[in-house]
Amino acid sequence: MTATLIAATDVVDRPAHRDPNVLRWLAAYTSSMIGDSVYYIALSWAAVQAGSPSQAGVVMAVSALPRALLMLGGGVIADRLGPRRVVIGSDAVRCAAVLAVAGLLFFTTPGLWPLAALALVFGTVDAVFMPAVGALPARVTTRDQLARVQGMRGLGIRFASVVGGPLGGLGVAVGGAAAAFGLAGLLIAVSVPLLVSVRVRELPADDKAAAQGGTAWRDLLAGLDYIRRHRVLAPLMLAIALGDLGFVGPLNVGLTLLADERGWGASGMGWVLAGFGVGAGAASLLLTMRGRLPHAGQVAGYAILAGSVAIGALAFVPGVAAAVGVALLIGLLAGLSGAMCGALLQTQADAAYLGRVTAVSGLVSLGFAPLSMPLSAAAIGAWGTGPVFVVSAAVCGLGGVIALCVPGLRRAELPK
Repeated sequence: MTATLIAATDVVDRPAHRDPNVLRWLAAYTSSMIGDSVYYIALSWAAVQAGSPSQAGVVMAVSALPRALLMLGGGVIADRLGPRRVVIGSDAVRCAAVLAVAGLLFFTTPGLWPLAALALVFGTVDAVFMPAVGALPARVTTRDQLARVQGMRGLGIRFASVVGGPLGGLGVAVGGAAAAFGLAGLLIAVSVPLLVSVRVRELPADDKAAAQGGTAWRDLLAGLDYIRRHRVLAPLMLAIALGDLGFVGPLNVGLTLLADERGWGASGMGWVLAGFGVGAGAASLLLTMRGRLPHAGQVAGYAILAGSVAIGALAFVPGVAAAVGVALLIGLLAGLSGAMCGALLQTQADAAYLGRVTAVSGLVSLGFAPLSMPLSAAAIGAWGTGPVFVVSAAVCGLGGVIALCVPGLRRAELPK
């Protein structure tokens, strides 16, 4: 598929949130993310109905392995073929797979095997899709608008998480898992024509050579070496890794165990999660409207440090209302630090390497950080919520220390 290219002379000087080209990309991304949310609800419901809880857990986890193993290779593919082409192809494959399972469930009762196969396909395609999604914004707008686009992407993610759950539940209630899968496939399908209409910026000749420099293995090694030598990206990757490792456990399995320990119940936990979502959405909205915050490296570092203190404090608040307030603060600070880190990744990396840079970042966040969840659960069982939240906060805080102590990252700025 030939991409519609934007030459340098065709660039329109307008904010990203008023650029129709960027808005088409955002609509495609948001529709795809809503489809993802509906898909996961349909998959979990169908797996529980077709097997035991442990079997359902295995089905839900099947996609994680190929995603982690193939993510770095997916970054190479995104840089070689171009992120727009890869995202279109990935969404087309995901849509076809989901609709095929929807039809199978509508006419038969096949058991767990098609669900496991679908999860495997999704995980494999995600390994290519996610790096391409991360690399695409730099090709649809100018560098000075990438921070704003990062905020817009955050708003899209928040909107998808709010809308996707009820839509998935409605699909299951109306027509069972088959209807929910069908709805997910249609939502993913909406993104394809929108992406086809998105114009992308052509890489300069030197960047094309960097994106397609040799064999796939040499391109992968070149990307890793590029990150290792970069004065901003190398410490930024470490700060992101530590921040995610200290954040994922407490705010996922840890929060569930904390709510049970304090007697907050499911509704109390829901309010705490809502507080976090509101705070994260506010941070994305701030970046969308402002477009740029000065001293980006310092802002990211201080936000990570302050957020780590709030994470540790969450285990010691007296009631649900206070927990909601702390969670709102965590969401605001985590959303701000995440948006700053994401914007720095987008603006510091050369466009030819963005797929591989995003792949490494995604592997850290989606491959390694979730490993902290079972460890957090086991540690809470042994020592309680308080000590584990404090240790997790300390790990998270180390990411902020690195951001503030490494000169290249501390002095990093977003383009004007």
